[in-house]
Amino acid sequence: MAHQAHAYHMVDPSPWPLTGAIAALLLTSGLATWFHTHSMILLATGLLLLLLTMYQWWRDIIRESTFLGSHTSPVQKGLRYGMILFITSEVFFFLGFFWAFYHSSLAPTFELGSCWPPTGITPLNPFEVPLLNTAVLLASGITVTWAHHSIMEGLRKQAIQALTLTIILGFYFTILQALEYYEAPFTIADGIYGSTFFVATGFHGLHVIIGSLFLFVCLIRQVQFHFTSKHHFGFEAAAWYWHFVDVVWLFLYISIYWWGS
Repeated sequence: MAHQAHAYHMVDPSPWPLTGAIAALLLTSGLATWFHTHSMILLATGLLLLLLTMYQWWRDIIRESTFLGSHTSPVQKGLRYGMILFITSEVFFFLGFFWAFYHSSLAPTFELGSCWPPTGITPLNPFEVPLLNTAVLLASGITVTWAHHSIMEGLRKQAIQALTLTIILGFYFTILQALEYYEAPFTIADGIYGSTFFVATGFHGLHVIIGSLFLFVCLIRQVQFHFTSKHHFGFEAAAWYWHFVDVVWLFLYISIYWWGS
C-alpha cells in the first residue's frame, strides 16, 4: 500500500450503495404490488435486503471510524457539514407539507365549506394523545442531551441509561401515534385535511422510527466502548437528528393539531 500523505479518508470500493439502491427499488415496487395484488414477496425481499445493507454498511463505517482511525479531524469536520446540509434538506422537505397545509387552511375554498377544518371533518382533540406525545418527545430531547453530556464527561453508565430512556420514549411515541391513527375519525382519503394531516404526521413518525434506530445503534456502540469524550460524532449526528425531529413535532402540534382544529 502507498503511504497516505494527507488526513482525508479515501473510501474503499463498496458494494453497499448498489445493494441499497436495489433494495430501495424492490421496496417501493413491493409496496405498490402489495397495495394492488396483496402479494408481499417483493416487499419482504426488499426489506430484508435493505436491513442487510444497513447492517453491513454501518459495520464498515464503524470499523473505519473506531478501529482503523480513518475519521481524522478534517474528515469529522466534513461529516459535520454533511449532516448539517442533510438536516437542512429535511427542513425544506417538511416545509412543503406546512406550505400545503397553510395554503388550504388560511383561505379555505367553497368546496371545503369555506371553513377549516372542512365541513364533515371531526378533528382530533389536541389536549389528549397529541399533548401526551408532545410531552414524550420533549422528555426524549432532555434525555438525549443528558446522554450527550454524559459521553463528553466520560460517564459511561449514565450515557447508557439516558440513551435507553430516549429509545424507550421514541418507541412509546410511535405506539401512541399508531393508536391515534387507528382511532382517527377521518382517513387520508378525506380531502385536503386528511391528506395533509396523515402525510405530514406520517413522515414525521417515519423520522421518529429512523431516529430511534439511529440511537439504538449508538447505544450498542456505547455499550461496546466505541465512544470517547473527544471522538463521538456518530452519537452527535444522531442527537442533532433527534432534536430536529423534536422541533418539527412542535410545529406540527401547534399548526395541525392545535391551530388547525
